[in-house]
Amino acid sequence: MSLEKILIIEDEPVVRNLLSEIFARRKFIAVAAETLAQAEVHLGRESFDLVLLDIRLPDGDGQQFLERLATLPERPLVVMVTGYGSIESAVSCMRAGAFDYVLKPFTPSQIDIILRKAQTYHQLVQVNRLLSDQTGEEDGALVGRSPVMLRLRQIIERVAPTDATVLITGENGTGKEMVARELYRLSLRRKNPFIKVNCAAISENLIESEFFGHERGAFTGATERREGRFELANLGTLLLDEVSEIPSNLQAKLLRVLQEREFERVGGNRTIKVNVRIIATSNRNLLGHVNAGSFRQDLYYRLNVFPVHVPALRERPEDIQPLADAFLARVSRRQGIKVAGFAESARTALLAYRWPGNVRELQNTIERAVILTEPGRLVSAAALGLPAPEGSGSSGEALLTSTAPFDFEMPPGAVEEAAGPAHQAAAGGVQTIAALERQAIKEALAHTLNNRTKAAEMLGISIRTLRNKLQEYREAGAPVDAGTDSAG
Repeated sequence: MSLEKILIIEDEPVVRNLLSEIFARRKFIAVAAETLAQAEVHLGRESFDLVLLDIRLPDGDGQQFLERLATLPERPLVVMVTGYGSIESAVSCMRAGAFDYVLKPFTPSQIDIILRKAQTYHQLVQVNRLLSDQTGEEDGALVGRSPVMLRLRQIIERVAPTDATVLITGENGTGKEMVARELYRLSLRRKNPFIKVNCAAISENLIESEFFGHERGAFTGATERREGRFELANLGTLLLDEVSEIPSNLQAKLLRVLQEREFERVGGNRTIKVNVRIIATSNRNLLGHVNAGSFRQDLYYRLNVFPVHVPALRERPEDIQPLADAFLARVSRRQGIKVAGFAESARTALLAYRWPGNVRELQNTIERAVILTEPGRLVSAAALGLPAPEGSGSSGEALLTSTAPFDFEMPPGAVEEAAGPAHQAAAGGVQTIAALERQAIKEALAHTLNNRTKAAEMLGISIRTLRNKLQEYREAGAPVDAGTDSAG
């Protein structure tokens, strides 16, 4: 319940007492004032979530006082109350910032309707404020046609419409959050909030407040009351991301919320009841943490009602190319760089790589490759910058991105290596990456009669990158070209 404290500003005793009784029966904290002066005293002492304000009061105009309420740091929702209603008055009050307008005499059911509307609006405001600070989801994590992905979709479709608590496990970057969002999208709660809390990103001192909220003055810096994530997710879904990182002293409180669906804010003594569906994710072996004593066994079993495992990308190689194509189209559109697709060498490199960073690594690799590729060209294996598979031969193209992917600075000692002959070898007679890179550039320039533009096209890099490399070789005293940027 988001609304708690209500201020009634009404000079008629019958109406004032009726409103006080209605709110008391519905477990709200209600304070009554007969005049605007009394109201000012109450507002100076505490903050309110909702104000019922009579338009005609003994010491002033309620509509003018509405403007005063709008200046409060914790601006309350204001419902105007009058026995002399008119369309003009209602329109004027709403334009001045009133949340609603009710005519006397009214019934308890009318007040209930106003309360429901105010609670919903208050929650939406808080949720939108929270979501505006959150990062976007992992696009395309559920793209794929492999048997394991088809099975994962079947599992999601089966459990999504239920209220069962789901524990999603998998390596970093596999798309656990995307699975959670898909569970929410297919659930019966999809029209209500979806709130995420990253348990690993919040300090131990603040995580309890993030979960359960706090009262004004609960600790240094708590200048106003704040609802926690459980409260904001009421009637919706709460995602506990990386749940294994929850401190041990908070695990018992979390268990109570999952079992009893109730809690108290930090610094408060009022019990708040919520109806929230819980989805948790973890990239760790939670059962191992239980055995090690760092995670409560009862909490583990309460979270692990319905386990869902997201496979690593190396376990579904059939999905690598569809994912890469989806990311290529998305990144090209977002960055405004239209490329022609993947070169065959790039497709081979994508399938040969093991992807320890899973879908997230693939997405970042494609984005970098698109930025490095000239518009209208095919994305090359060099632009991807993936290491060659162990035991396979290496081409000059595949090694061109062995240096830093964005500024292409040579690693320490690479310039000295490049100054030596092309057959310079590392320990054991293996050619260094820098030597192979220099040799590839030298052969491309020789093939194009020192035309840099054509050489860059052959190598699958930009002319700017080639210029930078040639400048490095010249500064090291071992130039490899005498060419021109001209295409003539």
